Amino acid sequence: MTTARIYQRPKNAMQSGRARTHEWVLEFVPSDRVCPDPLTGWAGSADTQKQVILGFPTREAAQGYAEREGIAYRVIPAAAPKLKLQSYADNFR
Repeated sequence: MTTARIYQRPKNAMQSGRARTHEWVLEFVPSDRVCPDPLTGWAGSADTQKQVILGFPTREAAQGYAEREGIAYRVIPAAAPKLKLQSYADNFR
C-alpha cells in the first residue's frame, strides 16, 4: 500500500517572497531505495511515484483526495514562523 505525506511548503530561504507557500502538497513516500546504475553511475530506482507531487489549495482538499483514492497519509503540520520584532531605532543602539 502506498503512503503519502501532506505538508505545506516552507518559504524559500534564498528569496523573500512567499509565493506558493500557502498551498498544501501531497507527496508519496519513496518505497524503493535508490541504487547507482552500474554503467553510468547515475542514481535511480524503480519507484516512479516519487516523481508525483500534487498541490491542493487546502489541507482538507488534500486529505479528501487521499481518502477518495485509498491512499494512507500522514499530515505534517506547518511550522509557525518566528517573528523577530524590532524597531528601526534598534539599529543605532
